Amino acid sequence: MANQLFVNLPVEDLERSTAFFTELGFDFFGAGPDMASVVITPDAQVMLLSRPTFARYARGEVADPASVTQAILVLGMENPTEVDEMVDKAVAAGATPTGAPQTEGGRYSRGFADLDGHHWEALCLVAGAG
Repeated sequence: MANQLFVNLPVEDLERSTAFFTELGFDFFGAGPDMASVVITPDAQVMLLSRPTFARYARGEVADPASVTQAILVLGMENPTEVDEMVDKAVAAGATPTGAPQTEGGRYSRGFADLDGHHWEALCLVAGAG
């Protein structure tokens, strides 16, 4: 299990969040009544945990991701078309766009807040830019 990453996120409605990430095209590895694991890559998963379950693991108060940003989760894409497709799918599934597309430093990115307010970015490196 070395060199794998598991990011844990609190969610209000696990079923709704699972449906959201399914609409984005992600697969799941395991699920239960209070958690589900979104497979980002074979070495990276996002664990969706019900807020009470997340709170049992947290060392402090569980923040409201709709009002504070603790992390920006970035999905690496192959090209700008994939970036646009991912964010467009997310918005169609109920996400909120965050800001304008960014094209600085040889990168192209767009962002969205998921159903619970967690900040996500889709990003690719643009060949020949920079």
